[in-house]
Amino acid sequence: MKPEDTTSLALRDSRHHEELWRDGEWQQLWLSLQRRPWKSLAICPAGSGVKRDFAVTVAVVLARTGMLHLGAPIQVADATSVQLSDVVDLLAEVKTCSARGECVLVALAPLSESPVSLTLAQSTDYTLLCALLERMSSAQAKETVNKIGKERFLGTIVFRPDQLPSR
Repeated sequence: MKPEDTTSLALRDSRHHEELWRDGEWQQLWLSLQRRPWKSLAICPAGSGVKRDFAVTVAVVLARTGMLHLGAPIQVADATSVQLSDVVDLLAEVKTCSARGECVLVALAPLSESPVSLTLAQSTDYTLLCALLERMSSAQAKETVNKIGKERFLGTIVFRPDQLPSR
């Protein structure tokens, strides 16, 4: 990815995530994601080393930010523990929402922790990589990008461990 595709979120205080959608950096991130048209966007951790709800939390804050911008609901699909038997149903629901013109953020588990995350990421319009400094290596991030396909990424969010949004 190009350096301009990377956004670092510096959360300057301990606000609860319900208020983060008003943060200028989250708004800037949301607007940068609008440079290409999409209806479904996978939120994918760059590697292991995060809590299970990491991608869900990021997706929820982004959805709230997007709703502020678009004035329309944005769906969040928690796919962090989806089993193989549920993939077809989940993808059908994402496709239905997209066909109705709704945006859907699909929160994934790291590829190394879920056998279905790769398929889900490749089934959305695009993917947003979420990296956690000091917990994920650049090798993990590269491997994730290579597996999903570089062309499928809109960019990267980089968090410091002490600046993660909390649920």
